[in-house]
Amino acid sequence: MNAKPAAPTNNQNKSTTQEIDLLALLGTLLDRKYFIVLFTAVFAFIGVAVAVFSTPIYKATALIQVEESSPSVPGLDDMAGMFESSSEAVTEIELLKSRSVIGEAVDSLKLDITAEPKLFPVIGGKLFRGFVANKPNDVADPLLGASSYAWGGEFINVFRFVVPKGLEGEEFELLVKQNNKYELINPNGDVVLNGTVGKDEVNGFYELTLRDLNARPGTEFTLVKNNRYRTVVELQQEISASEKGKDSGIITLAYEHKNAAHAEKVLDKVANIYVRRNVERNSAEAKKSLDFLEVQLPEVKKQLEGSEQRFNDYQKQRQSINITLETQGVLEQVVVLETKLQELELKRLELSRKFKKDHPTYQGILEQIKEVNSQKEQLVGEVGNLPETQQELLRLKRDVEVGNEIYMLLLGKTQELDIVRAGTVGNVRVVDVAAVDITEPVKPKKALIAIVATLLGGFLAVAIVLIQKAMHKGVEDPSEIEALGINVYASVPHSEHQDKLVGFGVKSKKTKAGKAKSILAVDNPADLAIEALRSLRTSLHFAMIEAKNNIIAISGPSPGVGKSFISVNLATVLAQSGKKVLIIDADMRKGYLQTQFGLKWDDGLSDYLSGRLSLEQVTKPTKVEGLNVVTRGQIPPNPSELLMHENFSKLVEEISAAYDLVIIDTPPILAVTDPAIVSAHCGTTLLVARFGQNHVREIELTRNRFEQNGIDVKGLVFNGVVKKASNAYGYYGYYNYEYKSDK
Repeated sequence: MNAKPAAPTNNQNKSTTQEIDLLALLGTLLDRKYFIVLFTAVFAFIGVAVAVFSTPIYKATALIQVEESSPSVPGLDDMAGMFESSSEAVTEIELLKSRSVIGEAVDSLKLDITAEPKLFPVIGGKLFRGFVANKPNDVADPLLGASSYAWGGEFINVFRFVVPKGLEGEEFELLVKQNNKYELINPNGDVVLNGTVGKDEVNGFYELTLRDLNARPGTEFTLVKNNRYRTVVELQQEISASEKGKDSGIITLAYEHKNAAHAEKVLDKVANIYVRRNVERNSAEAKKSLDFLEVQLPEVKKQLEGSEQRFNDYQKQRQSINITLETQGVLEQVVVLETKLQELELKRLELSRKFKKDHPTYQGILEQIKEVNSQKEQLVGEVGNLPETQQELLRLKRDVEVGNEIYMLLLGKTQELDIVRAGTVGNVRVVDVAAVDITEPVKPKKALIAIVATLLGGFLAVAIVLIQKAMHKGVEDPSEIEALGINVYASVPHSEHQDKLVGFGVKSKKTKAGKAKSILAVDNPADLAIEALRSLRTSLHFAMIEAKNNIIAISGPSPGVGKSFISVNLATVLAQSGKKVLIIDADMRKGYLQTQFGLKWDDGLSDYLSGRLSLEQVTKPTKVEGLNVVTRGQIPPNPSELLMHENFSKLVEEISAAYDLVIIDTPPILAVTDPAIVSAHCGTTLLVARFGQNHVREIELTRNRFEQNGIDVKGLVFNGVVKKASNAYGYYGYYNYEYKSDK
């Protein structure tokens, strides 16, 4: 069996397409490498400048240890430790960053007041930080005559600053005057205070007290009275607190600020306030118990004194009757039970502040009280067998003994709680006080900023190149034109020598062709562009074999593609080959062929078509042997109508017989209809498209315009080809061009 060759698969086609796309992208980047390098260098420079002139940020750090909580009140609540739980670091962190702690720090350090010297833009901060004073209160000399800015050494200390509520957060300006005087200017530019450093100044709703001020007269400071709540919330967000390790009980505090001393002071203040409040919180229970005992102690003492008085009175009444030995034993037991009962009652009162009545611990105390009362009642029952005198004496003596024991117990507890309250240290402590590394700021990361800026610049440069390429897809590959069914007869490379003749640099990158003062084929016949036109001359020889006449019409899609350049130099090359050639400027609106031949535009085509002059009168010789030219002539109001006149048909017959070859340079077809009228009388029609300027859709539309008028486009000349690393792809848009006459 004969096997047919396998067709390429879809995957292979996709792979090839992707490969072409990648090569095209790479080539596009290579073509714009200088732009990319320059753009990246600018961003790198900006990144370095930002890194150098940015305000450095310093980080203060501190370390706090959270220990296990100690029993609440030693001796008074022996069982409370069973129900206590150690403080968790998460809870302590929230307490540390609470508004009460942060707010006290804000009030203590006046953090809701911002007072800073006014610095020169961009470079002022760098110079201010770099100033080194040679003596106390020394300030830097102003640069560039900008004496209102601070250049180094200036400082201000604001003790009090009050403004109306509506102006909180607004910037006030403080202007330093002579002899420690100053002016406070509101945001509207009005002076609201005139004051002296060290004095309390008040004017209506405005209050200001400056403790210190060091600056030249004329220096400006910026003062802002911030909202207290907003300041507290912002400081809460700026101070970071985290536990170092899991369940370690070690809290790390950090605070970043552009002033290292300020960062250290703020963090120390917050840590100290937190530790003090922790001590106060832990001693609060002892204080509550002490307050309770201080209320009960006078009552117990008063009851004791009453019991002693009643006991003494009874002994006097009964003439000093003594208690028997048996009664003394019962008395001692009753006193012990009463004392124990009082201790249990104190403990019950303490637990009642912690637990509900149905809590097992509270119920246990009630059971103990009930048991002691039962024992007490049993002893009291035994006393009933004693004589009446002994019973009464026992009762009175019992009241005295019990009252004395209770009083001594409460007095001892009061002293003990007072010592506990005074000696409470809390369960947190500062391990490391706040410290700042002033030699190495945490921000900005200069190297990182420079690298990121450079990478960003490179990325944006590449993006710009690719976007421009995607938005402007002028044809750069002749195969795209041939895919439309149009033969490309020649690819004419861009000529730098032609740029010199025109009088400027790389004209191929511009959208409008220049007006040359000479002919390239004469001035530099060895140029590559001329060689390409010689190749075109050969191609035309065979292409015109079946043409109806020897006239070539040259047109293009748009202005600036180089039609006149191709027409003039092609005509020159043909004439140099020994042929008799005529070139006609049929662009009666904006034609400028005369400039390349050193002639004037008058007495030209329009004058012949209007019947004012004959062919011999409008035909002008040139410096090129065998080459004559017909310029555009006077600019007529109706060029298209003149071309449709029978005089143009007559002209075609005459010149076709008189010359070996005639080239007619016409306007762009997408701008006017003149080329279609001219081409209808010509045997060959050529188009000119420019490299990177004309789109595939433009070229296709140009051919369709001719075909709609029954004209077959023979081929195309691809002009201004530049050697590049990439090839573009077609862009299907629709274009029309305005084409007005020069006045």
